[in-house]
Amino acid sequence: MKLKVAVLFGGKSTEHEISIISAIQAIGHINKEKYEVVPVYITKNNDFYVGEDIGKIEEYTHIKQLLAKSTQVVWVKENDKVNLVRYPMKKFGNNVMSQVDVAFPIVHGTNVEDGTLQGFLATLGLPVVGCDVLSSAVGMNKYVMKTVLKDNDIPVLDCKCYTWKDYEDVDTLVSKIESTFEYPVIIKPLNLGSSIGIKKASDRASLLEALDLGFEFSKKILVEHAISKLKEINCSVLGDYESAEASECEEPINSDEILSFEDKYIGGSKGSAKGAKSGGSKGMASLKRKIPADISDEMRDKIRKMAVDAFIALGCSGVSRIDFMIDMETNEVYFNEINTIPGSLSFYLWEPLGMKYEHLLDNMIQLALKADRENHKVVYSFETNVLEGVKLGGGSKGSKG
Repeated sequence: MKLKVAVLFGGKSTEHEISIISAIQAIGHINKEKYEVVPVYITKNNDFYVGEDIGKIEEYTHIKQLLAKSTQVVWVKENDKVNLVRYPMKKFGNNVMSQVDVAFPIVHGTNVEDGTLQGFLATLGLPVVGCDVLSSAVGMNKYVMKTVLKDNDIPVLDCKCYTWKDYEDVDTLVSKIESTFEYPVIIKPLNLGSSIGIKKASDRASLLEALDLGFEFSKKILVEHAISKLKEINCSVLGDYESAEASECEEPINSDEILSFEDKYIGGSKGSAKGAKSGGSKGMASLKRKIPADISDEMRDKIRKMAVDAFIALGCSGVSRIDFMIDMETNEVYFNEINTIPGSLSFYLWEPLGMKYEHLLDNMIQLALKADRENHKVVYSFETNVLEGVKLGGGSKGSKG
């Protein structure tokens, strides 16, 4: 019997539309002889929908019409089974739309990629493809991520974290930044991807603009020195805490000093739709990239090893993409950020090494099943009589008293 894999996408995120492209691209390449795919669309209000047309990219040009002919569902666990149940339920007839054996979130950004969705699925007892709650959360929080990597001797740029509270006195905040860093600096929302809200500042005026932009998208921002002569290199990693391997390296070619959201996804919107539907080898949209990257064999080996080390240090599983920065003046390499659910799942970085997209997806699902088997070996609860005879009255010191 085929395993039923629920592919979840969308959600309350600034990267909602990109998630739709990534997921439908993947759905087209999952081995249908081995798995039965159940596309599950998450609206921007975090409602779940299934239906005959949910997995068709062309339907998302008119989402209201798509939802009108689809079915809203809720997740219900009954004994050891997890079902997608019609909501609201009909008085008569079958309300179970589908059973789910494995959850495969292909989501990007805050509220979905940051451990929130992973935690919800974990409470249902489902095997979940990709990173767990902790590694998802750490991977999304750029400040916490850097502290973990520093502790594991993986080079990162020094940074400072500031909040909305600091932003209330923007003059003092600017003074703090200028006393800590030399221009240019980079301002980043703490927990967003796809270059959203990121801006480079070379003086006080542009710093104020960058702070305004960053705090528009997040309650916390990160400030770090901007490398003047920068080369960006990306590398994907597949595996888990026991064993992981690195993909080929790529060098994104951006149209600005920072690889923007437009560079990544909008540059050729017609190509984006086509790529999403067919799963073309170029991955997300029409982003220009050199594969393999224009770096020495020694640098390639160094980055690939660093990628695996970082992946394991952060406790990741499945497929992630790690973005590195090379300071061309010093030839130093720095870990920049990790995408725990990268756009297009970075399949285009595995093709040069002979791994087809179908096999990449199969490996990811099998890793989730492995993690689930391991979780069943851990004792999470046991029978106890601690509540026997407990009485809660006025003046009680409580159970720990």
